[in-house]
Amino acid sequence: MLKIQLQNNLTKTYFKKIKYDLDGIEIGSFEEKVKLLIIRDLLRLNWKVSFDNEKIVIVPPKDYDKEIIRQSMAVKRDEILFKNRKWIENNIKIVRENLADGCEVLKSKIKPIIEICETPEQHKIFRLFRYYWSSPYSEYVGRRIKIIVRDGAIPGKPVIGIAALGSPIIHIPERDNWIGWDKNTRTKNIIYTMDAYVIGALPPYNYILGGKLMSYLLASNEIREIYKKKYKNEITRIKKRKASDLVCLFTTSLYGKSSQYNRLKFNNELLYKPIGETKGFGTLHLTEETFEAMKQLLKEKNIFVMNKFGDGPSWRMRVIRTVGDLLGFDSDFLLKHSFKRNIYAIPLAKNSKKFLNEEEEKPKYYNYSQKNIVNFWKRRWFNNRVKNPIIIEKMENFKRESFSI
Repeated sequence: MLKIQLQNNLTKTYFKKIKYDLDGIEIGSFEEKVKLLIIRDLLRLNWKVSFDNEKIVIVPPKDYDKEIIRQSMAVKRDEILFKNRKWIENNIKIVRENLADGCEVLKSKIKPIIEICETPEQHKIFRLFRYYWSSPYSEYVGRRIKIIVRDGAIPGKPVIGIAALGSPIIHIPERDNWIGWDKNTRTKNIIYTMDAYVIGALPPYNYILGGKLMSYLLASNEIREIYKKKYKNEITRIKKRKASDLVCLFTTSLYGKSSQYNRLKFNNELLYKPIGETKGFGTLHLTEETFEAMKQLLKEKNIFVMNKFGDGPSWRMRVIRTVGDLLGFDSDFLLKHSFKRNIYAIPLAKNSKKFLNEEEEKPKYYNYSQKNIVNFWKRRWFNNRVKNPIIIEKMENFKRESFSI
């Protein structure tokens, strides 16, 4: 349970109001505002409130259902869209120019072209499409590769979907246990892994299981070669091994078992292997409004939490911990009750685990060519999907000029 001291003598009636808005609530100080914002965010997630002397006691639910998670993600997404609305509207024409009408895709033979974001225009297109996702936009630091996949079978090469790889989170117990890492081995060899933090298709390709196509493509030889080319001159500091070898990807699904990654096989090999579930340690359950108020509170108190390159999510956690110490509540308990995610490993080599544990010196890669993997996706998923009358109707109704974010 989380206990928070409040100055006001608030009743349960007030907490019903706080769940939706702080308007009409008398707030004595900025510290009080931060506490109430935290309480508001937790009430929206169905945490239960009770009273213990002068403290508010808030208890999390045993599990979050999918609808609660979606609602929380929608709040965070709306905050981000609101901040960026003018920029999005000024560039929405670019988005529409890079999409296809559904009737065009129904006739397409679908020939994916993998495009790496390098120019400002490419990064702009990626950013715009990323705002379309239901999960809030967030950015990785460190190594990053942003990918746009286009359909070379249609004039103008419209976008099928986007993907992004980023430096892996340092400590994920479930991943480390699956690989067999101790701390020292992980420190030396985590360089050979990446997190896939964006994988998805855009309309109208999402109607024909384009998300599965994007997932297949990340397991292909071509993605490995893109990574190798980008980091060909990188050498590990300790063992002096080439850091351009990418042997395993990891990704998560926010809503439990993922329909996009489920049953993705090639050559009888399961490509996305479920390896466990995160412990729900993070900041996703707190809104940007609350986090900004925390930063402002620390600024007013002349407390500075350094945010250097590479800190990523850990900086946000340190801000919350610092605020918890300042306001006298258990920040670790608050951070431990974020949303759990299913974790998937995408081994790119037959000996991924042995290589990552230094039991073998060279990775023995799977030979998953883009051509073969795309043809398999067509046979296994696309050919039946595109004959479905309901899907055909959705495709025919989609016009790129009506697309909005």
